[in-house]
Amino acid sequence: MIQTFGDFIEPSPSQEYLIIGFSPSSIPLKQRWRNNGLSADFLADYLTTFFPGNEDDPSTIDRQAEIKSAVSYIANELLENAMKFNDESSEHPIDIKLQLESDRLIFSVANSIPGSSVGKFQAYIQHLLASDPNELYIDRLEKNAAEESCTDSGLGLLTMLSDYTAKIGWKFQTVQKDPEVIAVTTMVQLIV
Repeated sequence: MIQTFGDFIEPSPSQEYLIIGFSPSSIPLKQRWRNNGLSADFLADYLTTFFPGNEDDPSTIDRQAEIKSAVSYIANELLENAMKFNDESSEHPIDIKLQLESDRLIFSVANSIPGSSVGKFQAYIQHLLASDPNELYIDRLEKNAAEESCTDSGLGLLTMLSDYTAKIGWKFQTVQKDPEVIAVTTMVQLIV
C-alpha cells in the first residue's frame, strides 16, 4: 500500500542532504524530547553554512537568520510529531532528512504509525488540505484558549502553512507485512 496526500513529491537526487536517524526504543520519549530541539538546531546550523552572511550587507545576515529560524522551527515540530505519534510496538526507525535544492529546502520525516491511527490521520490531512489554513489556525487558537488543560496545541502544521507558506505532503506506505508496519513520511517544502 502506498498513498500520497497534499504536495508530496519524490525528491530528485541531490548532492546536498543530511539525514539523522533515531531508534524509537533506545530511550523513552520524555528523555528524547530535549533531543528534538538539539537535532533541529543542529540541522539549522548545518544549513546556514550554505547561506553565508556578508557583514557588509545586513540583508544577507537577516536572510540567514530567517532561514535558520524557519529550519529550526519546522524540524523541531516534525520531529516532535514523529516521536509523539510513532507506533511504540514497531522497531522501525524515525528519521529526518533535510535536502537542499536550488530554490527550496525539503524536510522529510519518516516514522511508523499504528494501523488503527491511519484512518483518523488521513481524515485530518484531508480536512487540512480542503480548508483555509489561516482560518484553521485561528479556530485552533480559540479552542486552545478555551481548554483549561490543553496538552496538544495542534498548531505546528498550521503554523508551517500560515507563517512559512510551506507546502506539505504525506506518503503512507506498508513497510512490513507480518506484523504490519505502516510508515508515514511527512514532507515540508520551503521556498528559499
